[in-house]
Amino acid sequence: MSFLEAGARGGTITLALLLTLLLLRDARRFAAARYGALFTVSLAAQQAALAKGVAIDPALWLAPLRLLTFANPALFLVVASALFDDEFALGWPHVAAATALVGLGFWGVYGADHAGYDYFNIASALCLVLTLWHVASGLRGDLVEARRRLRLVLVVAVALFGAFVSVLAILTRGGETGPAFGYVVGLGALTMTFAFATTLLSLTPEGLFHRVGLQRLPEERPAASEPPDPREAALLGALRRELEQNRIYREEGLGIGGLAHRLGVPEYRLRRLINQRLGHRNFAAFLNGCRLDETMAALDDPTQAEVPILTIALDAGFQSVATFNRAFKARTGLTPSEYRVRGQGVDP
Repeated sequence: MSFLEAGARGGTITLALLLTLLLLRDARRFAAARYGALFTVSLAAQQAALAKGVAIDPALWLAPLRLLTFANPALFLVVASALFDDEFALGWPHVAAATALVGLGFWGVYGADHAGYDYFNIASALCLVLTLWHVASGLRGDLVEARRRLRLVLVVAVALFGAFVSVLAILTRGGETGPAFGYVVGLGALTMTFAFATTLLSLTPEGLFHRVGLQRLPEERPAASEPPDPREAALLGALRRELEQNRIYREEGLGIGGLAHRLGVPEYRLRRLINQRLGHRNFAAFLNGCRLDETMAALDDPTQAEVPILTIALDAGFQSVATFNRAFKARTGLTPSEYRVRGQGVDP
């Protein structure tokens, strides 16, 4: 390993561990910060475990380091999902992906012919492509402008770099054909880690992460000390009419672009209004909040006591029973059945 590569890897490890401490500061309040801390630890482990002369060393004492190293692509998927999806919940597919990657990686190290490395690199590239798809699919619905811009650039850059490294590892046999692989991994990882550190320091934790807890529909935020903007007031009134009178949130497949077109305004103005004036971070969650308002009103209405809960939810615009149940529990802390029974004054 050259002096340049060693310096780059050492710098990445140092920055990654410092980032871990920074993220742990907010880990109790933000789930994404906890996942981020685990990811940065795995990044530090990766830089040590994949160094030339260590990558295929069969020593068993390196196994804990490799456990973190091989899980790194799946951890990145979890971090990106948690950052962009305020309702993200860690599930078995994420655990299965990490387990599969670790299994393939250990096969590559401890297998007789190291053939598992190629499969590990292919799986890693697929995992990073999935991350890119997840980021792109939720981009337009993200209402937090600073988070949208900074995280998009950062996550896409890291995912593309990771996928490129996986392909390069296959072509160069993990650096066996020359020093190019070590230089790319060392210098590239240092650049990405520095960019991640800069991003974290440029935003408040609330600007980047989402606080864990029950999700309640925010009330309209009063304008600060600035004089009221007539255009904003008119747009807010038009938005309320569409929601309260026309119940546009019932429309299947409604996106922020379609609603902005209906209101005759650019997307960025509508996005800013919903985020800064009404306090929402995600457009889908905003619509689900409106649907929940209608659903809860119906469940509180004695005249609709015989109407099935599923019928009420579907009429309000929910397309999935799972989405409805999850959103309802997050808002109220109760299942829809428990809420209806309690509203009627009977112990569930």
